[in-house]
Amino acid sequence: MELLEVSGQEFLLWRRKLLSKGGRPVDLDWLLDIAGGVRWSKLQKIYLDPARPVKLDQSFEHLASLWRKHLENQIPLQYLVGICPWRDFELEISPVALIPRQETELLVDLALQKFDNDFRGLWADLGTGSGALAVALARSLPGAIGHAVDCSDDALSLAKRNLKRLAPAAEVSLHLGSWWQPLRPWWGTISLVLANPPYIPAAVLDDLDPIIRENEPSLALCGGPDGLNACREIVDGAFYAMSKEGWLFLEHHHDQSDAVLEMMNKVGLKDVDFENDLQGIKRFALGRHP
Repeated sequence: MELLEVSGQEFLLWRRKLLSKGGRPVDLDWLLDIAGGVRWSKLQKIYLDPARPVKLDQSFEHLASLWRKHLENQIPLQYLVGICPWRDFELEISPVALIPRQETELLVDLALQKFDNDFRGLWADLGTGSGALAVALARSLPGAIGHAVDCSDDALSLAKRNLKRLAPAAEVSLHLGSWWQPLRPWWGTISLVLANPPYIPAAVLDDLDPIIRENEPSLALCGGPDGLNACREIVDGAFYAMSKEGWLFLEHHHDQSDAVLEMMNKVGLKDVDFENDLQGIKRFALGRHP
């Protein structure tokens, strides 16, 4: 692809013009990075030396069109670009699945504190969506066997493409169905389970930012009246589906920690504990099969 080359001064004037129409500078710079090929470090150099030439992966017109759609139609930039950087890779992303959040990266980190890359057992990603967690586990635990589950056939197709491109050598099976149900043949043998299920209470959905509420799949957002429907199913099935000493790591809403930890203790998991997200909020629950 032939790159478009403009002067730094022309680029900065164009960027300022786009921001005059609205939006956050951080979002525009994300777009310029991912779609335009202007990395943040390069942008800083342009500020210092506006005379330097700038090479763009896309035309001004195309980038401006994406920015206008983002502002006028409240569409997430990740969906417009079709890419979402996450951990050390870039996921293909579309409206069939939730946009992976930065704090969910911590769910992988928590798991890797318990399992090193020599792990040879079975892991499962329940509600895989775009396959973000499955890709991260497949790349971090190359000797393990994975299972990714989702109730959306479209989401599974997206996860399959991401796994094929980002972890081609990994042994990961994809299953259509609800939580533990498709994994029944492997019950009692799964040593590591990660899940970022829908956990927004139904009454709170209308309060979400329109860019989330109107674009991301409600199936991946709404967790029922109290937001805990999916969490209950996952925790209730963990005792039967997981192997002895197997670990469950679960993401939940910002005010659900006590309820989820109580569920885990009630079903008999041990070493039950919580971990904070990037803002210091109790966001993750973990527990081990006795």
